[in-house]
Amino acid sequence: MSTKDVSHLSDIGKMPSSSDGSFNRKPSTFRNFIEKGGKFEPEKGRYHLYVSYACPWATRALIMRKLKDLEDFIDVSVVSPRMGSDGWPFATADAFPDADADPLFGAQHIKDLYLRVNPEYDGRFTVPILWDKHTGAIVNNESSEIIRMFNSAFNDLLPGDAAARDFYPGPLRAQIDEVNGWVYDTVNNGVYRSGFATSQAAYETAVRALFDSLDRLEGMLKGKEYIVGDQLTEADIRLFVTIIRFDPVYVGHFKCNIRTIRDGYPELHRWVRKLYWTVPAFKDTCNFAHIKMHYYWSHPMINPHRIVPVGPIPDILPLDQ
Repeated sequence: MSTKDVSHLSDIGKMPSSSDGSFNRKPSTFRNFIEKGGKFEPEKGRYHLYVSYACPWATRALIMRKLKDLEDFIDVSVVSPRMGSDGWPFATADAFPDADADPLFGAQHIKDLYLRVNPEYDGRFTVPILWDKHTGAIVNNESSEIIRMFNSAFNDLLPGDAAARDFYPGPLRAQIDEVNGWVYDTVNNGVYRSGFATSQAAYETAVRALFDSLDRLEGMLKGKEYIVGDQLTEADIRLFVTIIRFDPVYVGHFKCNIRTIRDGYPELHRWVRKLYWTVPAFKDTCNFAHIKMHYYWSHPMINPHRIVPVGPIPDILPLDQ
């Protein structure tokens, strides 16, 4: 393991803010693709996925992996939700329930994997990581690209029913891309821009844009089951991971408290509950204990005593309420 001091990259408490107090997320670094004829061929058992149940970006990949029946193709390791000064820890460094040890290298933290492939790496130590066991390389750490790969890269190796499931269908791609663009900006990343703002002006700009977009999504879902078209697409997957965390975490911890989902957005509330309670890929990859512990424990600059709230109770309401 590297002994290099990278605490300025691994410790979120040392994360710099912009001069105006706004939060700006750095782009992901590893952007290769699994594709036939390429450096990273689609093969069963070749790839390993490192995730956190707490992280919405990582959970996107878990959902798509399950929707496409890729569990036997791509194995997974889950880190502890308690992200400290060394970043995301494995169970050997923090034995939190449902966390795993690193089966490939015995790494103590996610940062060890990044420094293993590049000792001079100077980006954030984020999840998900899609790892190639054959070459010892990080294929990709951008969740939006990982879910696209999972959607289609392994189709030739999957049974017909799984291969036929397409969550980025050609006729809907333009609409999906358009929705993903503003949802990412103002909702997925908007909650972070609200919560990590260090000035009143930056916070208010972000939180008002967030709720404007939630209002827009509420209107889009009236009389509909899905965000785009009449089928489940990656637009639903990408939005779900934020909305499922909204009332338990973002309302309080990130000050996104103009309205809650359960009391202020009946259409969004119906939509998120239906996905959670009727599609196993959503429920089975959602771990509220990890979600709440991560946010309230891992951001001492926001919650210095690391007190994790008891509510809301329940974390998600049943469909008939």
